[in-house]
Amino acid sequence: MYRIKTYDKLSQAGLNEFDRERYAIADDMKDPDSILVRSTPLHGEKFGDSLLAIVRVGAGYNTIPVDEMTKRGVAVFNCPGGNANAVKEMTIAAMIMMMRRALAAMDWMKALPDSEIDYGGQIEKGKTRFTGPEIMGKTIGIVGVGAIGGRMAMACDDLGMKVLGYDPFLSHARLQELRQYADFRSDLKEMLAECDVVTVHIPLNEENTAFIGREEIAAMKDGAYLINYARGPVVDNDAVCDALDSGKLKGFATDFPTLRELRRPDVFCTPHLASGSPEAEDNCSTMAARQTIDYLENGNITNSVNLPNVSFARADGARVCVIHENKIGMLGMMTDRVVREGLNIENLVNKGRGGVAYTIMDFNGSVPETLAGDISAIDGVMKVRVIE
Repeated sequence: MYRIKTYDKLSQAGLNEFDRERYAIADDMKDPDSILVRSTPLHGEKFGDSLLAIVRVGAGYNTIPVDEMTKRGVAVFNCPGGNANAVKEMTIAAMIMMMRRALAAMDWMKALPDSEIDYGGQIEKGKTRFTGPEIMGKTIGIVGVGAIGGRMAMACDDLGMKVLGYDPFLSHARLQELRQYADFRSDLKEMLAECDVVTVHIPLNEENTAFIGREEIAAMKDGAYLINYARGPVVDNDAVCDALDSGKLKGFATDFPTLRELRRPDVFCTPHLASGSPEAEDNCSTMAARQTIDYLENGNITNSVNLPNVSFARADGARVCVIHENKIGMLGMMTDRVVREGLNIENLVNKGRGGVAYTIMDFNGSVPETLAGDISAIDGVMKVRVIE
């Protein structure tokens, strides 16, 4: 019986993927094999030796101690793309509502005395203060053209905007696919200088903290609009407020407002709402469940953020899965232990990712209990699992 601990409320669509005869699921589960988490920070949490995987039911994983988990041989997964459409839709809505000053106009109308609700008089006179530009024909720069940014590029192109993209980590195949919707720039500041609107869709990590800071904002057009529906700290919020005060920025839309931004009329803000649609929650929960099941039952890795992705059909017998340091001689030492046991490897896959590697060895029959211990004793091995 596999033990799953859940944090936060998860969509039933994902929980229904688990066979309850094989999986026990609870939010107070002791010694879990896997953790499913949405937004609860796990830094500082204590984890038992039984833990094999942590699955983020969503895209961002800054709330998970990834480096610590890697050292312990724990696979960390996320669900890229599961909420991409939800975030895309909310970002476009925020862009239009911000630029057309729709919320400010709505608040003004709601505050009018009943005696002044006169569409031919007071309202017609007052509405001119809320006039804002259309997005059609404007240039939008997309920083980070991944699952969400790629959808933004397609949608904005369809809405009649000129689309520019910046993403030095985009694969060549994906770049070629998106060229019909966006022109790509290799220099971020040069792209920013061309844009009427800039939207950010990058993950939060040490390198991306304040990725859009004072220098980047200074490179933007005077009177441009900035949107952050990625993660709060990827934008320097103090720099944003200063730019709004000076008029450098015309408006800012964010899903992560600071106190300084919260009540500004030139800031469109929402309460971390973009990825929270029922459809996105179902998509992410289902993806998380399926990745968990495939890893626990087959050792296959899909959408890991700390280990290489390795996935292939099993042979008829046992499967041995090893997480280890990615260094010379590791594979030879492991196969040497297999030979000592008089075993023949039916299939073997070994892939590395930075300083860590993952090896799967398939056999046509069972393997002796001593094999896992023999491989674990190799210097540099972090975790060994035998799946029968």
